[in-house]
This record gives sequence, structure tokens and C-alpha cells, in this order.
Amino acid sequence: MKFKYCPICGGKLEEKFSYDEGGVPYCPKDDIMYFDTPTPCVIVAVVKDDKILLLKQSYIFKHSKVLVSGYVTNGEIVEDTVLREVKEETGIVVKEPKYLGSYYLSSREIIMLTFMVKYESGDIIKSDEVEWVDWSNLEDALCEMCEDEIGKSVVRKVLKNVGHKDKKAYRCDDGSCEL
Repeated sequence: MKFKYCPICGGKLEEKFSYDEGGVPYCPKDDIMYFDTPTPCVIVAVVKDDKILLLKQSYIFKHSKVLVSGYVTNGEIVEDTVLREVKEETGIVVKEPKYLGSYYLSSREIIMLTFMVKYESGDIIKSDEVEWVDWSNLEDALCEMCEDEIGKSVVRKVLKNVGHKDKKAYRCDDGSCEL
């Protein structure tokens, strides 16, 4: 987010140069610089043996399944967000969050922090924001996530992390998915 007005005093911000950051919105009254602030969110691959948890949420993709995701709340560390979002959306408890990397979605100013977690306990209880949730074969996930390029990238990382030895390329019936 680019600040135009000071959130403290409401005054119009000026541009002030900050070393190697370049021009930054600045409030001379409150003597504060406001750096760009992308919104952090998590994307979580939940793994149980040779299965991965996939969801259907049409407001994200019409024809694709997705991984668990959600926004980091103020005062929350990212690893806690991972555990909370999985519990909220699916009802299950997970453990051992492992960071897999990040992606930036410029169209929505979102920094997506990706994780892999292990299933610990519980039965799936679908939240109201989820249309469908269930375990899928890890090998089939790429084809079930046809629209979700970032999600497929996370699944590829999961396959490598779990030591997937099969070198074959996975292709959907329409030929759109590959490992």
C-alpha cells in the first residue's frame, strides 16, 4: 500500500529520500516515513502420508482446487497464521510448519509466504468459506489445481521435499499440467 496521507495526523505526505530506498512518503509533522506495505498471507500445503489437502473456493478460481490460505493478522507470527488458517478452514490440527519460499502478487499487493505442514490430528470440518475440502493423492494434485499456478509451484516443492522419486511428468487429460 502506498500511503498518501498520514494515518496519525491526516496531513498530506511529502516525498523524502531515504538512503537506498529512494523517495518514501513522509510526514514532517509526526517525523515518520511510511514504506510500502504489502499484505502478508500464507499458502499451506497440508500433507498426510501420500495425500495433500485441497479445497474448492470459487471466489479464488472457478475451475480449480487450491491449498489452504489466509492473511496474517496484526500481532501474529507467520507460523501461528499457518496453524490457525488450517484449523479455521478445515478443522484439523497440523504441525511442523516448513517454509518453502515466497511469491509476490503485484495486482493485489500481496506477499505470499508458502509452507508445508504435516497432519497431526482431527477430522475435516469444512468452514463456511470453503465449498469443498478433502484429501487428494499428492501425485494428482497438479492436475486438480489447473488454474492455480502458485499452488502448483508449491506442490512441486512439496513433491521434492517428500523425496518423490518418480521422474514422470504428470499431465492432465487436457495436457495442461506438468511436473
